[in-house]
Amino acid sequence: MTLRADHRLPPAEAQAGFVRAHPEFETTSGLDELRATEYTRLDRDGNVFLDYTAGGLYAESQVRAHSELLVSHVFGNPHSTNPASMAMTELVERTRAHVLEFFNASPDEYVVCFTQNASGALRLVGEAYPFTPAGRYLLTFDNHNSVNGIREFARGKGATVTYAPVIPPDMRIDEDRLAGYLDEAETGASNLLAYPAQSNFSGVRHSLEWIERAQARGWDVLLDAAAFVPTNRLDLGRWHPDYVPLSFYKIFGYPTGVGALLARKPALAKLHRPWFAGGTITVASVQGDRYYMQEGAGAFEDGTLDYLALPAVEIGLRHIDGVGIDTIHTRVQCLTEWLLEALASLRHANGKPLVRIYGPVDATERGGTISLNLYDPNGHFIDHRVVEERANAAGISLRTGCFCNPGGGELALGISAEELASCFVGAHERLALEEFRRCIDDKSTGAVRVSLGLVSNFADIYRFVEFVRGFADRTAADA
Repeated sequence: MTLRADHRLPPAEAQAGFVRAHPEFETTSGLDELRATEYTRLDRDGNVFLDYTAGGLYAESQVRAHSELLVSHVFGNPHSTNPASMAMTELVERTRAHVLEFFNASPDEYVVCFTQNASGALRLVGEAYPFTPAGRYLLTFDNHNSVNGIREFARGKGATVTYAPVIPPDMRIDEDRLAGYLDEAETGASNLLAYPAQSNFSGVRHSLEWIERAQARGWDVLLDAAAFVPTNRLDLGRWHPDYVPLSFYKIFGYPTGVGALLARKPALAKLHRPWFAGGTITVASVQGDRYYMQEGAGAFEDGTLDYLALPAVEIGLRHIDGVGIDTIHTRVQCLTEWLLEALASLRHANGKPLVRIYGPVDATERGGTISLNLYDPNGHFIDHRVVEERANAAGISLRTGCFCNPGGGELALGISAEELASCFVGAHERLALEEFRRCIDDKSTGAVRVSLGLVSNFADIYRFVEFVRGFADRTAADA
């Protein structure tokens, strides 16, 4: 029987079989035209870009439009009221409104607070959330470190911190355990649930139904959308998480250094900042030793915004609107399904698998982020750093490590709590990575991650599969 994802065929034949198996892919052909006109640098330089979860790619027209805007106007600091400043203020507020429109978020319900990135948005919530000894911070094992880091704010205020497990090998939430933890919360206390809409480690899309289920039990919900929104529609008219952190460069590549916290107005009003800064207050007095915070977004935008970059956010969002987020989603789903099947079919001559995928091995409720390791014919893992070095030489951009998601990595790689405890015992202030590697013996301390996005095409994933196949029948030592 011929595989639907037959990597053994020549590229043209393999692509023809792929299209036959995924006829809906033809509806995304406009993205091939876009790549040929707006992302010419990819094919001109022979790049295979498979690191979209770390950062998206920008179109040439985005940069030109932003540059033309800047050179044709005079813009000043929006904290003033002179003509140059007012011109900038208008663009900032227009961008704020467009962000709400892009996510179908009602301005009567949601506020957009601009930040440096998703991590900056998460810190705003963590440092200002009203944790108390009666309250809880509940998060899943599968979370970015910037979500994990909020536990330090929670513990500092005496709140209980609880991790809800995800279950290997598919890395999906243990729903019974999570429901049980939600039911344990004290009524009337400030309780915060945090989880990712899509894992940046395994690509799993965790159910958005947990937003309503948690809120019905009195919890506030922080939905980390950073890895989700580049290839999926987040409709805040349908789903109503209390806090949504995101980074715009992950969606459309340019500009970097700008993110946002989308917050429901009642949830934002719960936050009590531990300090004030320029731009966040209406009045502050040295002799009077008092200050009054601004209301709404202004209270959370410290100092001066990167105001010259903000118009590029609107330009980027309009670019994605023109392409269509649903078109991007369809393309990524089709390519992901073929890539998963092709990788899973790779074997050594002795029949043993070459690739171990962490997370679902089909495209059901998962995105275009795939974490994996390569194993030799004897079952020994091939160091992910070696894979990255070889990929670099082949012009393939991917990522290795644990991707700032230690919980997902520990579970996927089979590193136990007992092993971790023994590794950290005796470490003074730092544990060197090489010491950690020796401590857990023959287990991998990371993985290889490839991720698809806006202008990924079949040639990209075919070249990656051919690259991986080059490790077949080679021992870890040889590699």
